[in-house]
Amino acid sequence: MGYKEFVEYRQRMNDKILKEGGLNTKRFFALDSNVYRDGELSAKTKEMMGLVASLVLRCNDCILYHLDRCIEHGYSNEEIYEAMEVALIVGGSITIPHLRYAYEMIDEIRREKKISG
Repeated sequence: MGYKEFVEYRQRMNDKILKEGGLNTKRFFALDSNVYRDGELSAKTKEMMGLVASLVLRCNDCILYHLDRCIEHGYSNEEIYEAMEVALIVGGSITIPHLRYAYEMIDEIRREKKISG
């Protein structure tokens, strides 16, 4: 699934989950949104932390989401690549397929949004 399809799918399914899900599901979604807001740490920093955690946990949907947010927050490719090196060290060689995916998606996001890196 490419970037554009992911964004559309994610929005459609989140809308369905929030419409049909129970109170605990809605509370979890709200908590997730609130955690990534500015606080003692900036939202920008938290998104980069989310990206590293997503790589270590090997969740491509999460990787794509946090890459998108990192790019929106203005991180350069070099900054993202450096953070992904942290994920590689923490997660080990099993994260390499997800690094490949992340590198591919960075280019796709930047092309789609017309944001240089």
